Amino acid sequence: MSSRRPDRTGPIAPAVAVVVAAVLLFALVGTWPPFVAVESGSMAPGVERGDLVVVTAADRAPWGDLSTAADPNAPARLGGTGDVVVYTVPGADGRPVFHRLAFAVDAGEDWTERADPALLAADCADLATCPAPYDGYVTYGDANELYDQSAGIAPVVPDEWIAGKALFAVPNLGWIRVGVEAAVARYGGVATGVVLVGIAGLAGGVGALLLGRVRRGSRR
Repeated sequence: MSSRRPDRTGPIAPAVAVVVAAVLLFALVGTWPPFVAVESGSMAPGVERGDLVVVTAADRAPWGDLSTAADPNAPARLGGTGDVVVYTVPGADGRPVFHRLAFAVDAGEDWTERADPALLAADCADLATCPAPYDGYVTYGDANELYDQSAGIAPVVPDEWIAGKALFAVPNLGWIRVGVEAAVARYGGVATGVVLVGIAGLAGGVGALLLGRVRRGSRR
């Protein structure tokens, strides 16, 4: 009589599924990581703190090139008009900014002439990033009172600073990543990794146990 081998794939199946899903998502959107966790409320109400946003490369087909809120027939994205992008200012604190493209500017342009006066804190002569030192974009958070370039959040944003643009948001799923990053900052990557591996193993074991019970019940 032959005995059936125990199924040892149960505990690792969830981890494998996550890896496969991440690889497929990367192949689709062309950027890594393929999502960002929103850590502030600057894009509310379209995107709230704790949401997880799937992003794509800025020029990735079939979503086309970048569009600003001022462009004719600009697409609707996350509760507003124009693309929402992830950009990082070199030499800053390293934290990416997740804001909307207001309009494109050319090098040497006094961009305040085309700006919404309600989103400006000063005239061009009093802004460090005006006239525009190079081609790029003026940006803003939907919930903020000023353009990023008027509030001192960022200079004019050139294409090379933009890591990706948003496709859609999943409410509250980003809290997982926010929590992991907070744990890494407080306890270190190694300790956090050990805890996460333990949790993944426990979840996989419980899932395999439940699945085994379901299979046994279906055979009766």
